[in-house]
Amino acid sequence: LKIGYSFNESLFGKYLVASTEKGICNLFFEEDKSTAIEELKIKWHKAEISETSDSNQLKVKKFFERKSSGKIDLHIRGTEFQLKVWEALLQIPESRLNSYSDIASKVCTSRASRAVGSAIGSNPVAFIIPCHRVIKKTGGIGEYKWGQTRKTAMIFYESNKHLNQTGNQN
Repeated sequence: LKIGYSFNESLFGKYLVASTEKGICNLFFEEDKSTAIEELKIKWHKAEISETSDSNQLKVKKFFERKSSGKIDLHIRGTEFQLKVWEALLQIPESRLNSYSDIASKVCTSRASRAVGSAIGSNPVAFIIPCHRVIKKTGGIGEYKWGQTRKTAMIFYESNKHLNQTGNQN
């Protein structure tokens, strides 16, 4: 398996995006390039990894720049349960929030909130698979691998964008 990666910046910070010929396999926020590369190598220890950009990565860059809303192909791996959770996250509309138990109810049973939280925490494609749209049932932000400040910024960004699109003013 050949994986190319590149570094870019978004409103939410620096990120590494990695892809195969099939699609994006990882996207994570990381200020330190060597840490990001090491994490990628650990996740894909049998792959041939190099710093090269491709059209899949360019789609992500355009997505963050809001220059395109086209389809981004993914090449992710996970357990059957993780894949169900990630698919449920993709169904949450931009600027909407769900609780962990809401997601658990969609994929199995509301009692599986902790398992859902673990699956969300192992999301390999930050922001594209919108794990930031899941909060605690009590309304608290909850945990976020890339930091609560970043998660809050993402939520407010999408909410503000939605308000501007519908003609409402802040």
